Amino acid sequence: MRKEMKRLLAILLCLVLGLNLVACSKSEAAEQKPADFGSYGADFARQLAKKYPYRKAYSGTESEAGEMIKKEFESLGYKVETQNFTSIYGSNSANYIIHIEGSGFVEPDGKGGVNEIKKKVVIGAHYDSAFSADEVPEGYTYDGISDNASGVGCLVTIAKEIKNYGDLGFDIDIVAFGAGGDEFRGASQYFDKLSSEEQKQIEVMFCIDSIYAGDKVYASSGLNSLSTDGKYHYKMRRKLYQAYDVAYNDMLSSKNGFNLYYNESNIKMDLNGDGYEDTYREVSLNESDYSVFDSHDVPVVFFDSGDYFFDSIDKVKETKNLNLQEFDGKIAGTLLDSSEVLDEVQNVDDKDILEIRINNVSYCIMGTLKKGSDFGMTHAEYEESLKKIETTEESATSSSVAQK
Repeated sequence: MRKEMKRLLAILLCLVLGLNLVACSKSEAAEQKPADFGSYGADFARQLAKKYPYRKAYSGTESEAGEMIKKEFESLGYKVETQNFTSIYGSNSANYIIHIEGSGFVEPDGKGGVNEIKKKVVIGAHYDSAFSADEVPEGYTYDGISDNASGVGCLVTIAKEIKNYGDLGFDIDIVAFGAGGDEFRGASQYFDKLSSEEQKQIEVMFCIDSIYAGDKVYASSGLNSLSTDGKYHYKMRRKLYQAYDVAYNDMLSSKNGFNLYYNESNIKMDLNGDGYEDTYREVSLNESDYSVFDSHDVPVVFFDSGDYFFDSIDKVKETKNLNLQEFDGKIAGTLLDSSEVLDEVQNVDDKDILEIRINNVSYCIMGTLKKGSDFGMTHAEYEESLKKIETTEESATSSSVAQK
């Protein structure tokens, strides 16, 4: 009888332990889910669009929207630089900038020491929208949720979550650009006001623009990655490939239902106007704030949404959805760029596509930064490499002594 009781108790104990292990494994799996940032970024994007739908460049509403973004950055504990600028006609706008100082990187100098390296990353999105109130006809619910409240949603998400990533080594500027609708004047003003040394230190510029409306989310490099022989410069696409790696290696598709595409239309044409035929692949002809950096030979990673998979440029559009064809499948910069319209069309099966895209694009950017610089190691990585060398040498010495 006692033996049977002991066996029963042992079985019960195993069951309890097994349940605990299952519970722990489920808990750990839940904790490890990538891009689990909640609805914060999407909520802010919708609030911005709802409160200030008509954020046309240089308008009073654009200014109020900028102040809203500034206050949100400040609520996250940041000191925000307001960079005022004017149009050629004297109208006012502003960039709002968060500066995050990194510890830098090091590389061996070949003499037993190291060289200190400073590298900078810019993460930006414009916050103005296409229309003023008097340009929107009656019957439309336009609010610029995709172009570009969605991009701003990424900025605040990154500002909030990047604190959990520790020291990434990079000096990081998170920038809400004003007056994107004026040939990206905010981005131009930001770049021009950097010192020549700071401009040279930029390792990559991440740009987010209109990621909600299109059928797919893409990441692209700049036209500066195309060479004169029609091929591409790998060095200008390193960060692009790292962003893909984050999405693939962390299984964002299976875990989050998020796919990061790259343009593989393979259309043959002269894309950058240098007289050579290029392949329309891994670049975009959709201009945005990144274009300023692209023109100065800064590597860029540009996130947008659309559908690039066509056999000619004139067919490329944002969406094939039959409910969104009033402007031939174009949403950004049209009257269909509306929370009311897109929330109804995009969100099926109780999935908030805006939340999914904001969180996962933000995650891809921060995951890319976590991979470090292409030009050196963080101080922590360097110290760790020294420890490994010392351990290897000690092990080799011990082995040699033992053999003797």
